[in-house]
Amino acid sequence: MIEKKAVAHSQGTDMPPLVFDVDLCIGCNICVHICQVDILVPNPEEGAPPIVLYPGECWYDGSCVSACPIPGAITLTAMAGKRVRFKRKDSGEEFFT
Repeated sequence: MIEKKAVAHSQGTDMPPLVFDVDLCIGCNICVHICQVDILVPNPEEGAPPIVLYPGECWYDGSCVSACPIPGAITLTAMAGKRVRFKRKDSGEEFFT
């Protein structure tokens, strides 16, 4: 049974390129077929989000997010080296984009 929370399916990375929201993802696998570098494989559990099998190969082009029929089901995260760190003026708290 799928837990109702956002999940990041990846194999051995600190920051996976894709995060799937299991409340929204319908397991249609359109993202699997649209991915230009084939980093995704269908999940053997029907209706579950695909598995990011090769996260290091992601081109971060967002084609999977654009092709997804359910807005918000897939979130593309920026590579750690391309994430920008900011500080809030009022609190000094650091955050990333």
